[in-house]
Amino acid sequence: MASTDPPHVRTATRDRESSGSDPGTGADATHPRRTVSLPGLTLAVRAPAPPPERPPEAPPALYVHGLGGSSLNWLALMDELAGDVDGEALDLPGFGYSPPPENGDYSVIGHARAVIRYLDATARGPVHLLGNSLGGAVTTRVAAARPDLVRTLTLVAPALPELRPQRSALPTGLLALPGAVRGYRRLTRDWTAERRTRAVLALCYADPTRVTERELTDAVAEYERRLGLPHFWDSLARSARGIVQAYALGGQHSLWRQAERVLAPTLLIYGGRDKLVSCRMARKASRAFRSSRLVTMPDAGHVPMMEYPAEVAAAVRRLLADTGTDTTTATTTATTTATTTATTTEPDRS
Repeated sequence: MASTDPPHVRTATRDRESSGSDPGTGADATHPRRTVSLPGLTLAVRAPAPPPERPPEAPPALYVHGLGGSSLNWLALMDELAGDVDGEALDLPGFGYSPPPENGDYSVIGHARAVIRYLDATARGPVHLLGNSLGGAVTTRVAAARPDLVRTLTLVAPALPELRPQRSALPTGLLALPGAVRGYRRLTRDWTAERRTRAVLALCYADPTRVTERELTDAVAEYERRLGLPHFWDSLARSARGIVQAYALGGQHSLWRQAERVLAPTLLIYGGRDKLVSCRMARKASRAFRSSRLVTMPDAGHVPMMEYPAEVAAAVRRLLADTGTDTTTATTTATTTATTTATTTEPDRS
């Protein structure tokens, strides 16, 4: 799964020649985008400008988004943690500004291989690795397959197999069915980008009114840009199919077995009002990962790092402080119920 090929790096300015201009999000100014090209794979990566107070030896971190998302999902948390880690957020193949993979592999293993190849080629590992939803499944596989690349693992509403998925999550799972995307496109052909964006926000946020007008405007512009990409729907459908296939794998290849193999200290963050990943899976996850701590956020939905970035950052900082650079800490499970009105809470050890 490794690649030792040196990456070819292009700046966002050159990348615009083929991708079009940034859709008014201002992300290129605040979180410059560059393109890293490897044989058969091209990845767009964003990073904030380092704050003056960040020490030069700040450890590297990598953020991996969920299904239908992009590196933009991590901007708020990257800013919160910019003084603590040297963070980057990538667009998985076929999402954001990353073109589809040449081999057409949108499986969870395929996405994990892309992350590993990026880390190998850029020599940034071991990193503090963070993943949300699909990105949680992907980073779990990365941490299990390549423990040398991961210092700590933070999983925000990770897409790990559930025997009884929530009813509100079923429409997303149906995207994996042949012809489902074609039918959905016909049903929603008259929808504007704003209506589509509001539907996504309603699914992912516990309280969509927390989204500011500027954030909504930026999200609509980004959705409209991506709707114009020829691979948008195919990438979405095939990645959804990849999640379903990963859920069906048994034996040593199952995601829960992969979780048991993770050596890195692991932070699990679940939202109490998540419509896609049930909070009831939190305890099972905390038992599966051998060195884990659990934070539940009762008022958060599927993207706590976007809804409550300060609280998520506080939990990550506690992980960094408790583990330092040592990834061989003792096997313990700490459980924290985080109220979304405070940035720190006392852990309830269980």
